Amino acid sequence: MPLFLALDQSTSATKALLFDADGRALDRESRDHRQHYPQPGWVEHDAEEIWQNTLSVLHALVARHTPRLAEVVALSITNQRETIVVFDRATGRPLHPAIVWQCRRGDSICAEHSAAGHAPLIHARTGLKLDAYFSASKLQWLLRHRDDLRVRLSDGSALIGTIDTYLIYRLTQGRVFATDPTNASRTLLFDISRLCWDEELCAIWEVPPRALPEVRESSASFGDSTIDGLLPQPLPIRGVMGDSQASLFAHRGFTPGAAKVTFGTGSSLLLNIGTQPRFPKSGVLTTVAWVHAGVPVYAFEGIVISSASTLTWLRDQLRLAPDVASIESLAMAAPDNGGVYLVPAFTGLGLPHWNSTARAAITGLSPHSDCRHIARAAFESIAFQMSDALAAMQGEADVPITSIHGDGGPTASRFLMQLCADLAGIDLHVSTMADCSAYGAVLAGQLGLGRYHSLSDLDAIFRAETVYRATLSVGHIEAMRAGWSRSVQATLR
Repeated sequence: MPLFLALDQSTSATKALLFDADGRALDRESRDHRQHYPQPGWVEHDAEEIWQNTLSVLHALVARHTPRLAEVVALSITNQRETIVVFDRATGRPLHPAIVWQCRRGDSICAEHSAAGHAPLIHARTGLKLDAYFSASKLQWLLRHRDDLRVRLSDGSALIGTIDTYLIYRLTQGRVFATDPTNASRTLLFDISRLCWDEELCAIWEVPPRALPEVRESSASFGDSTIDGLLPQPLPIRGVMGDSQASLFAHRGFTPGAAKVTFGTGSSLLLNIGTQPRFPKSGVLTTVAWVHAGVPVYAFEGIVISSASTLTWLRDQLRLAPDVASIESLAMAAPDNGGVYLVPAFTGLGLPHWNSTARAAITGLSPHSDCRHIARAAFESIAFQMSDALAAMQGEADVPITSIHGDGGPTASRFLMQLCADLAGIDLHVSTMADCSAYGAVLAGQLGLGRYHSLSDLDAIFRAETVYRATLSVGHIEAMRAGWSRSVQATLR
């Protein structure tokens, strides 16, 4: 039976997984990497640390399965998307810390472009908002502050990549410099209608097009790798997708109206809208879901900037409890939120507000309030934000959303999943598979290998889910939402 190796490089960790042909994760190995905060609102990763962690987890996993190594047929990659790396063409080594999708250092640059009237063009080409969440303003900040990098990117001795590109380059020892449309479409440099880098956008952001990678379909060949000499024979790299799109792929969201939410540091909601892009002006994003056999599929996207990171903040910064499980126990001990709301706008708010200057707040505190109410408010904030984003997407969609699929580490919390179903008023189908993004990339890789020949072939593969159904009355939900809305308004500047 063939086996499939997958690499999942996320905001907080790098994970290697081994899947069998039925989609079972047989084993996994993970390494956390450090989060660097050089200034308020800035977030960086050490890209060299990420590379070393990549080697470490792959080596550990392969070592445990050496007898079955001949059965491994491909390596697939899924990754955090908007995070950007500038690296040396000759060695692949990073020339600056990776600037993470959460980083807001590009806010003033985005304001400049907005004042210059560039926002409508950027939206019409990319489907995205003019916002520092995406890669381009991070790159322009680097070009303005590092003359040496500007020169090297212009003369071709340095290259630009999202995390997938960077890892592929190093895994192939510089033989392949490529990305896929799901990652390219997150940069504000990619025309999602023509499916190519856009010279006019590159000029606006001062990014040399020659420094950008080739764009290949997710199921295409991305070269091969011995994983830095670990394997006796090179392993083909097939199946490369940004983590959110890979999750929708794993849920087999192949038809218009299919929706999913991935809970993590932040949360990403995707809604399949078919083969034609649409460009709402309401703040709903449009992105490439995937391209298969030359045919693009597009999705509306809703971004929640702070989800599980809110619980981490309660643990690490407020020291409310020693671990997230204890925070959940506190939340469940409260019968309701006691009028307390936590709006986790630590680095702004995403859909539907898209306000980068909003700042976090806890509202409704009274002499009756205690740590249980704050803990519950934190969990509810994840559900409220998901519900707000879903409602905005529903308002722009031509098809009804009758249910939504969920995945990600926080789905292990039955308490949180029930809150999400209740506050959204919709059935939530939670995958029992813990690694949907990695498996989505593996499925794309299997298409590329010819093991499956169409999306309908993939749709027939069994998937197990737990369904959470909304239980609260409409009146109860409306009362809770009214308090949430008032609290959100108090954070907006």
